[in-house]
Amino acid sequence: MPASPSSSAQAAREALAVRLSHLRKDAGLTGRELSSRCGWHPAKTTRIQKAEAPPSDADIRAWCAACGAEDQVDDLIATSRAVDSMYQEWRRIHRNGLRQAQENAYTSNAQASLQRVYVSNVMPGFLQTPAYATALLTNITRFQGTPDDVTEAVAARVARSRFLYEGTHRYAVLMEEWVLRSRIGDSQAMAGQLRHLLTVMPLASVSLGIIPFTAERTVWPLEAFYLYDDRRVAVETLTAKIGVTQPRELADYAKAFEELSKMAVYGDNARALITAAIDALG
Repeated sequence: MPASPSSSAQAAREALAVRLSHLRKDAGLTGRELSSRCGWHPAKTTRIQKAEAPPSDADIRAWCAACGAEDQVDDLIATSRAVDSMYQEWRRIHRNGLRQAQENAYTSNAQASLQRVYVSNVMPGFLQTPAYATALLTNITRFQGTPDDVTEAVAARVARSRFLYEGTHRYAVLMEEWVLRSRIGDSQAMAGQLRHLLTVMPLASVSLGIIPFTAERTVWPLEAFYLYDDRRVAVETLTAKIGVTQPRELADYAKAFEELSKMAVYGDNARALITAAIDALG
């Protein structure tokens, strides 16, 4: 099972730090000598070499110049930016509002033939109704303190639902029963969202499984994750979106999804849980 959703990102950070450290050693420089040439405190060099602080583009240029390795600049900057894209803080992603992130998610949905999705917190975006999405994105905007473009972001999020009706896309969704019972928005918005689930369940493109409260756990509840074909996984934590591409970790998430699917109920049994959640709203 996945031990940490950030392990791929951390491994990539460490690999970049090792490359920079080797450049320094190949140039015959101590950490203090490199720091002096770069014009910064030796502690900064230490943090970069320990992968505790990500180097900026300017840091990499200065480091390579100090080591006489200017030919490495472009490749190292490209590597650093790729590492940065693996671990993206939500506040950074949403610094100009939520709309752009929703449009990026639309592209990810368009490019994937099969999505295996596990959620333990909220409905997947492509299954959300406008009312549910509005309530959720409003709360996210308030919590993160980012610019309010909820109306535009909701439109971009709901647009993803078109792929449910196109034959080239398939969705296998696993949802903890808690998601059905956790009220996002008022009771009317939540009831509408649950009724929408009943509407999309018969679609040929959708397989929806609900993991009951009473299921005997062989896999503990995890962070929400989206497995796009067998190419990458997007893991969503409170503070960041983490991209996983390492084959070993992809296999772990695929295994986790398979194990979680065995605990889920489908068809009439899943509909009964959704209906019970609607009835509980009163």
